[in-house]
Amino acid sequence: MVESKLIMGIDGGGSNTRVIIASPDGNIVAYVEDQKAASHHRDDQATDNVKTAIRKALSIAGCSPGDICGMAAGIAGYDRDKDLEWVQELTQLQDMACPKWHVNDAVAAHYGALMAQPGVVVISGTGSIIFGINEEGQYIRNYDYHHYAASAARFLAYDAVYEAIAGHTDDTDADLILNMLSHWGAADLGELAFMGRNGFHEDRRERDRIFGAFAPYVTEAATEGSLLAQAVCDRSIHQIVVGIRLIGSHFRAENLQVACIGSVANSAYFQKKLGHIALSDPGRPFTLMAPHFPPVVGSFLYAMEQLGLPVTDGVLKRLSCSAGIWTSRLI
Repeated sequence: MVESKLIMGIDGGGSNTRVIIASPDGNIVAYVEDQKAASHHRDDQATDNVKTAIRKALSIAGCSPGDICGMAAGIAGYDRDKDLEWVQELTQLQDMACPKWHVNDAVAAHYGALMAQPGVVVISGTGSIIFGINEEGQYIRNYDYHHYAASAARFLAYDAVYEAIAGHTDDTDADLILNMLSHWGAADLGELAFMGRNGFHEDRRERDRIFGAFAPYVTEAATEGSLLAQAVCDRSIHQIVVGIRLIGSHFRAENLQVACIGSVANSAYFQKKLGHIALSDPGRPFTLMAPHFPPVVGSFLYAMEQLGLPVTDGVLKRLSCSAGIWTSRLI
């Protein structure tokens, strides 16, 4: 019987790969978090990364691939039908012949954050996407509009560096500029401009990684009063709100439930600004709410649904007992 076996959930969003194995009643028997990406858009070794994480989880659980009765994986970069070929390869393990469901990482995030109830998730961390499931169960992405909220970590950093080199600074930006020069090993903005003229770094992925690592300095500087950082963050926040309301136009509810995932969206500055807009902006209202679970649990819940297994209060309570494990993924 399916109830006697185990279910696997995989979160392949962002820069890390996470795997849980749990019983259908919500008892988690293994959790793995590897600091390697699951998307081929971010790492040529993505297939090996995911398979390694799966094997680690199986080892921790003390089970074989044949003990898994269902698996769901939310993978960043799975945006089009033609992506399915490389996405499916991520989870092709010998003897793991269970049903497998592959979805975009935003779907897994939604299932975890909002339990697949009508609402919107804003993902802004390594990547950026705004995704909703409406009252009819329809999936809507800002990507469907060809809209993109440039709120991923690397974009905040690119924007801040461009503004600084362009000379759009004042005394409020002093600490931000010092951190910027230190991060890139530049003596002054003139040297940073020279580095920029030469492309900063010849490898795009490494360049994006370096810029992404600087984003926390931007959001922190915005909180501390840097006008440059605030301008950069406010532009991204405006684009997020536009995306929320594009998706919201497909909901009947007057007030949207919105949950945020990722380091940028959950930074103090973004949360304060989004909360203020939610309360006071004359556009379509929305309510920020804390995510119930992270995307890796969302994948588990998605697999439960596909297997036709009930997600009872008891299941949720047992999953909630592992809340300490999940905190880092929500932020």
